Amino acid sequence: MSIDDYIVSLDIGTSKVRVIIGEINNGALNIIGVGSSDSEGIKKGAIVDIDQTVASIRNAVQHAEQMVGISIQDVFIGIAGNHIQLLPTQGVVAVSSEDREIGDEDIERVIQASRVIAIPPEREIIDVVPKQFVVDGLRDIKDPRGMIGVRLEMEGTIITGSKTVIHNVVRCIQRAGLSIAGIVLQPLAASEIALSKDDKNLGVFLLDIGAGSTTLAYFEDGYLAAHSVLPIGGEYITHDITIGLRTHTEISERIKLKYGCASIKEASTEETFKVPRIGSDMEKQYSQYDLANIIEPRVEEIFTLIHKEISKMGVHDEIPGGFVLTGGVVAMPGILLVAKEILPGPVRIAMPDYIGVRDPSFTTGVGIIRYASKQMFRRVTHVQGQNRMKNKSTTKSNHTKSGNLMEKMKDWLKEFI
Repeated sequence: MSIDDYIVSLDIGTSKVRVIIGEINNGALNIIGVGSSDSEGIKKGAIVDIDQTVASIRNAVQHAEQMVGISIQDVFIGIAGNHIQLLPTQGVVAVSSEDREIGDEDIERVIQASRVIAIPPEREIIDVVPKQFVVDGLRDIKDPRGMIGVRLEMEGTIITGSKTVIHNVVRCIQRAGLSIAGIVLQPLAASEIALSKDDKNLGVFLLDIGAGSTTLAYFEDGYLAAHSVLPIGGEYITHDITIGLRTHTEISERIKLKYGCASIKEASTEETFKVPRIGSDMEKQYSQYDLANIIEPRVEEIFTLIHKEISKMGVHDEIPGGFVLTGGVVAMPGILLVAKEILPGPVRIAMPDYIGVRDPSFTTGVGIIRYASKQMFRRVTHVQGQNRMKNKSTTKSNHTKSGNLMEKMKDWLKEFI
């Protein structure tokens, strides 16, 4: 098989750049390749050095290519940050078919109609997420395909982002020798893996705690209702360890990953390690318990800030689905215990259930593949519907290879480049 048969995601994080190669067979996702590299040129999730970011992307891509033995050309990328805004939108179209049966073409047209909205020139539309469809006044329809009607409406959410941020990401991808197949909002991507349909309907917070920032996404009635980003994450824990142990940042990061525990109650006094100290040629021995006394206060602060931010987002009622944690930081032992003590509701950790990526840090990357596969299918069925309208007497083959799907996406991506 060639790379045209795969979907590739690129997750550019503050600490790591991850490339994941996925394959969709009859709706089932298989992860066949993973590559990662240390992030350079990224601070708090934002690009601050183009050249360093490009080098990090190339390294991650090379690792993934070597694992699978193919050359990566097209990638789906995730985007997040405090520049993201959610706006309500509505689209209205007349059903186009002679028999008034609503099809994929009508759904695509009403979604495109909803994109006609005035936004500031410095902002870019990333995606449109339908909330409900209305057929001749009948509301609360999730999927109107096959229904009979004259007037089709859609109410949903437009996701916009800073044009500068988006174009800088696009520039890095292009300079790394890659083409962009699609842009996905990271909370939507992560929700494909971390949340169930019932979670999204009842009301749930998805908390993605990364190295440089923490993303809060609230889902209710099946869609993304609120979104916020806090500029705090695992880097602050590393910084505290560096000061507390008087050692180098690189060593602090390794110690955090190997011995870190977020809860003093769960830390061991018997598990010990030695640390070279700055300004001395001697090493000092510490225990995991000593390390937990440094880490726990910072983790408590992170969850306290999350709790305060939830109130600012206007979510004051009880959250039936509770809180779902993901992101690289939540892999640390003891995180769940601290979160349950501070957050007002049930808490659990989510991660992909696939060999090679069973870690919360891969949730977004795997979710991008799942989300992209759905969007690609929707757009291809729209193109196929147009072909059938042009020539009903000709039978069109139903291309399902993602290589063909990639071609259908290129026109859509021109608006970002």
